[in-house]
Amino acid sequence: MQEIINRLDTSSWENYKHSLGEAMEVASDMGLSEQDIAQFAQKFGSFLASNVAPDIPENKALRELWEIASPEEQKTVASLMMKLAKNSK
Repeated sequence: MQEIINRLDTSSWENYKHSLGEAMEVASDMGLSEQDIAQFAQKFGSFLASNVAPDIPENKALRELWEIASPEEQKTVASLMMKLAKNSK
């Protein structure tokens, strides 16, 4: 997980979404299905919420949402982040 975190550009919200989109593209090129990527995105979100201090205001908001969300709601947040990432490519 730390390797993925190191590759994310968190200098701005736009750069963050773009780098997430690139990571999803790499995962897809490696043969992972959309469902596999979504499951990983949920695990990654939990990892980030538990282990990484938010460095931009948008990530702080995401962390707060993640922490109060049920597992089903976390799936929704992860899915929405995937959509944002895809649209920012």
